[in-house]
Amino acid sequence: MNILGIESSCDETGVAVVSFEGSEAPRLRGQALHSQVQMHEAYGGVVPELASRDHVRRVLPLAEAALAEAALSVRDIDVIAFTRGPGLAGALLVGAGVACGLAAALNRPTLGVHHLEGHLLSPFLSADPPRFPFVALLVSGGHTQLMRVDGVGQYELLGETIDDAAGEAFDKSAKLLGLGYPGGPALAKLAERGRPDAYELPRPLLHQPNLDFSFAGLKTAVMTTLKRLGPEVSDAQRADLAASTQAAIVEVLVRKAMRALRDTGLRRLVVAGGVGANARLRRDLGADCARRGVQLHYPELALCTDNGAMIALAAAMRCQAGRAALSNEHRFAVRPRWELADAGQS
Repeated sequence: MNILGIESSCDETGVAVVSFEGSEAPRLRGQALHSQVQMHEAYGGVVPELASRDHVRRVLPLAEAALAEAALSVRDIDVIAFTRGPGLAGALLVGAGVACGLAAALNRPTLGVHHLEGHLLSPFLSADPPRFPFVALLVSGGHTQLMRVDGVGQYELLGETIDDAAGEAFDKSAKLLGLGYPGGPALAKLAERGRPDAYELPRPLLHQPNLDFSFAGLKTAVMTTLKRLGPEVSDAQRADLAASTQAAIVEVLVRKAMRALRDTGLRRLVVAGGVGANARLRRDLGADCARRGVQLHYPELALCTDNGAMIALAAAMRCQAGRAALSNEHRFAVRPRWELADAGQS
């Protein structure tokens, strides 16, 4: 079975083809991706209307490129999957509209996929795929969640952010430090030159017995520290503050993930989403998991950010698990707000 996946939830347009036969592991046949980072950089963040218009321009050429890499024609596609939510409403509508229009023309079924489910399952395309069950730490731009995952579509929310997500804490702190967009990678790069213990910053909810997160107070602490340093902040001070900010975020993520493993009794951790590419997070999680005998899994670095491969993969795994709500009606609705625990529901 060949599945075409379309991702358009925010500022990346991704299209990919994933194939499988029977119960064999799905494999990535071809993919194409366009990032809008350069376009949004001038505005310091994503402009929804510009994002939607750019998806319109990019999605069909990217589909042609992904099919060409897979050495398939569009008529070889059996199912067309698309990101139904969560995300920017206008951006989601572009991907959904193209998917359903193409499916109607080809008389093929469609499948709306949860964006975070795509991230969660993306490590199954890696050279070292996980096995169920596992704890998942989802750290994409606007989401920070801990999930217990017992199988495809079997997700239990263990904890989530009550305000800013980890990615937002990176981006907002980077903006306060005068760094460019996207802020997270820029802050991580600056942190390489700084001392992570230079400034004492809060670790919100770290000592609470629950598995929830809160990063809004950390951003406020960064702003307060900058005000105390005054207008003439040196490059060394900025690097130290970046390193201290990153250390605070990473410590909370690592400690909460270890607590989730302890509470569930599971010995396998999956980390997915854009923040999962952070080198400090990977280093510290790797060290703690090694000490505890926990198997740690990531998607390939190229699949950490939003992409079509994860959407096609999630659709393929749902088809294999008998959990795919395929539709031949070619009508669509998007869900800008959609809880992952409800991803099995249409």
